[in-house]
Amino acid sequence: MDMKLELVPVPVTDVDRAKLFYVEKVGFHADHDVQPGNGMRIVQLTPPGSPCSIVIGNGMGLSEPGSLKALHLVVADINKAREALADRGVVVSEVNDMGGVKYVYFGDPDGNTWALQEIPAH
Repeated sequence: MDMKLELVPVPVTDVDRAKLFYVEKVGFHADHDVQPGNGMRIVQLTPPGSPCSIVIGNGMGLSEPGSLKALHLVVADINKAREALADRGVVVSEVNDMGGVKYVYFGDPDGNTWALQEIPAH
């Protein structure tokens, strides 16, 4: 039986600010932005090249904003990915080499944290 992780909720305080950050600064694609009623808003965003998306919004009963920690985005070239984010104004860490697996860390405006990860080819 296949089980595919395709959507990860990311709790935020300001949906417009978060959408702008993820689309304009991080480079995610805005897939959907709908308001089905009763104060609910659902915004689905997808990292470039990823089969898995994130969802931000209002009225969905998500966790406390800023509580998502160390969600990983796997990249082929960590230096290029770091440079692209920094060029768009994202505050990113230096490259951290953990014995061949490399990481760069950043956070969104609410304090949710992300790790870029580069794993060497075998």
